[in-house]
Amino acid sequence: MSQPKLGIIVGSTRPCRIGEPIGRWVLKAAGDYGGFEPELIDLAEVNLPFLDELDHPRLRNYTQRHTLEWSARVDALDAVVFVTPEYNHGFPAPLKNAIDFLYQEWRYKPAGIVCYGGASGGTRAAQMLKPVLSVLKMMPISEGVAIANAKSVADPGGGVAATPAMERAAGSMFTELERWVHAAAPLRSKV
Repeated sequence: MSQPKLGIIVGSTRPCRIGEPIGRWVLKAAGDYGGFEPELIDLAEVNLPFLDELDHPRLRNYTQRHTLEWSARVDALDAVVFVTPEYNHGFPAPLKNAIDFLYQEWRYKPAGIVCYGGASGGTRAAQMLKPVLSVLKMMPISEGVAIANAKSVADPGGGVAATPAMERAAGSMFTELERWVHAAAPLRSKV
């Protein structure tokens, strides 16, 4: 049996963001964990316009090429890790837009959250994201990574110098995601 596909979705599209290096760190950590076939999905590269489909996403009657491509990409995943900053106590609009483009493609997939920000570590963004994921029938797990004072883990080479606490938290998150991927597989097969 092939490994479950894990999409690591970088939710910030701002220039000079730390989200992309954090996403690359999550990708490497997932590869080191070994239970998934991880893929980095950068919303800055996906470059979705604001929702422009005529029909509700639950109908899956897509007419735009970008929506069809986004649908296929998300549909192929078994689990997701959202990498999100905290903007004004919430998560960024491009991430909400990317989520709102689809409906059925998200169902019954476990979701981890790696959040980052200032002193709060992005935890308020994570708390705002969880109800959105739940209404899509995703399973946001409680294990995740919160990176406080995120700029302090940025290294001069454009990467992330992960702390031992970040590494432990990521390992716990991947372990729980792997459990839920297998538990939810029968539900996903019926979608």
